[in-house]
Amino acid sequence: MNLSELSLRRPVLAIVCSIVIIIFGGIGYKYLGIREYPAIDPAVVNVRTSYVGANADIIEQQITEPLEKAINGVPGVKNITSTSSTGASNITVEFELNVDLERAANDVRDKVSQALGNLPQDIDAPPTVSKADSDSDPILFLQIQSQSKGLLELTDYAENVVQERLQTVSGVSGVSVFGKRYSMRLWIDPSKLSAYKLTINDIRAALDRENIELPGGKIRGNTTQLIVKTFGKLTTEQDFNDLILREDNNGVVRYKDVGYAELGADNEESVSRKNNVPSVNRDR
Repeated sequence: MNLSELSLRRPVLAIVCSIVIIIFGGIGYKYLGIREYPAIDPAVVNVRTSYVGANADIIEQQITEPLEKAINGVPGVKNITSTSSTGASNITVEFELNVDLERAANDVRDKVSQALGNLPQDIDAPPTVSKADSDSDPILFLQIQSQSKGLLELTDYAENVVQERLQTVSGVSGVSVFGKRYSMRLWIDPSKLSAYKLTINDIRAALDRENIELPGGKIRGNTTQLIVKTFGKLTTEQDFNDLILREDNNGVVRYKDVGYAELGADNEESVSRKNNVPSVNRDR
């Protein structure tokens, strides 16, 4: 005799057994242990600083270490990791789980602001403090290739055309372009520089003095008022080559006397390839 035959012959017994099972099932469900898996995003703050032209040792000694010493005083810090590379410093600060991300980011900004006086005065921009978001990691990488255009043209096209269109797509939080951008590169002949008794600081001072746009003010008349705009930015290779480094009784020394300017890529140390063809990367 099996269970189904017994249930057909004794329906009352089958009903009673079903009720007992339901009762014990309800009791067991009430005392059933629940294992929770909460979605926890640890408070992580990134501090990025750009110092173009500096090697990794200078980045570590003059930027990374002063910032780490200042950030180390923020309460709730679990660990600090940093990376010093050519021209860039990246510091990642991880906090305890009970620390609020907004408060942690504000505390880090305050400490970084206090440490600005210990950083080089000619850094490209103040350190950037950003909150790390686990959902902000790129989930899709795209590559742009061309048989007729170079990487500089591809990067310009990706930033001015493709990036703007992708950012308007619903659900896309951000688009980053990794390529080679136009940059004016200044090449210097050390022997010529020494012959004219000049230094790198002299060239930097001339650039800071001449490559600048200042407000020109206004010209007022009886019935008119004109806004004066000054053009002081150097834009072409010829403008940089004609830059006056020194002018005295011995004559005028221009930049082309000690070197030459060339419009090229801002970074020639890295390249992206797909199927052995140079390309520009985008992530979103």
